[in-house]
Amino acid sequence: MTIESLAFAFFDAIETGKGWEGCKAWCHPGATFSSQAEPLAEVRTLEAYADWMKWLLSPLPDGHYELKAFAVDGKRNSVSAFATFHGTHSGQGGPMPPTGKSAHADYVYVMQFDGDRIRHMTKIWNAGWTLRELGWA
Repeated sequence: MTIESLAFAFFDAIETGKGWEGCKAWCHPGATFSSQAEPLAEVRTLEAYADWMKWLLSPLPDGHYELKAFAVDGKRNSVSAFATFHGTHSGQGGPMPPTGKSAHADYVYVMQFDGDRIRHMTKIWNAGWTLRELGWA
């Protein structure tokens, strides 16, 4: 399989809330994660991020992604995915009772591969905007 097909399988699994159990097949053990978004400031591993995404679908049960671009950089052995996450806070969980408000959050993942597995992923996301849309900030 190409890193493009591996990255897409991983992307779909993480974005549909499969958690680490559903994502680890595409990742090195101990794969790292980074993001300059406040809600993710303490998240350092891809395992922790995958489980955070699984949790996110509890307060946003209709959460789904709309993939807008997907690109492979063979020279740097990385794949970038640009998408919009759509969801409404209608489920239990989150920082407060359901607000009924919706978010449409643009974000980018940059997945860096070592061989045929992801060794690091960065998420680029304007969290403040999303939290305000949901009524969480």
